[in-house]
Amino acid sequence: MTADQSLQQLAEAFAGLEPHLRMSGSAEDVLASITSYGLQVVKAADHAAITRGRTGSFKTVAATSDIPLQVDAIQYELGYGPCVDAIVDNTTYRTGDLPNEPRWPGFGQRAAEETGVRSMLSFRMFLEGDDLIAGLNFYSGKPDAFDDNDQTLGLLLSTHGALALSALRRGDTAAQLARALESNREIGVAMGVLMAQHKITREQAFDLLRVASQHTHRKLADIAADVADTGTLDLPTLQ
Repeated sequence: MTADQSLQQLAEAFAGLEPHLRMSGSAEDVLASITSYGLQVVKAADHAAITRGRTGSFKTVAATSDIPLQVDAIQYELGYGPCVDAIVDNTTYRTGDLPNEPRWPGFGQRAAEETGVRSMLSFRMFLEGDDLIAGLNFYSGKPDAFDDNDQTLGLLLSTHGALALSALRRGDTAAQLARALESNREIGVAMGVLMAQHKITREQAFDLLRVASQHTHRKLADIAADVADTGTLDLPTLQ
């Protein structure tokens, strides 16, 4: 898949998620929408879930089945694992074959034996103005199930979901947030560059800028200025 095709797929996935979040009325509904839509987009995943809490005290607040609850319970008991560490380390983790994963040996063996899960893909969700931390997780019964494309799409979902939850907490809507940010001239220029290069819509170009902004902890206007100067948009490197 070329870079242009990857960006197009990412933008299309953003557009597909938006209606699900707009129809959601509560935080619980948004969480459920993110996990259910996640299974449609990250096709290698058998299950999806969202973890929320504070360091040392986490809870699975949305799950597409009972399997994530069992897997997460092992992580919470041990105090480590892809989900817990992605949240605490502010990063993303993709596992290989869990029973043979050197980063989480005790967890990986138990997860495979007790639940049948052999691969995980875990993202930190950045919730603005919230003292809780959260993560989005995908699970598969196959070893080495997730690839680079799955990482990109999972990054999309964690970013857009976090923005929706933060906007809901403030009493705003995602559309109101987008309109306020789009008033910045540099953002408009960057959107035009992305639209021309990748044959995507105005809304899709703005969504791509939001992904980069959220996961590099840089202001959206700064990201936009870089795009305007260089003509390229770099998504964050995942682990």
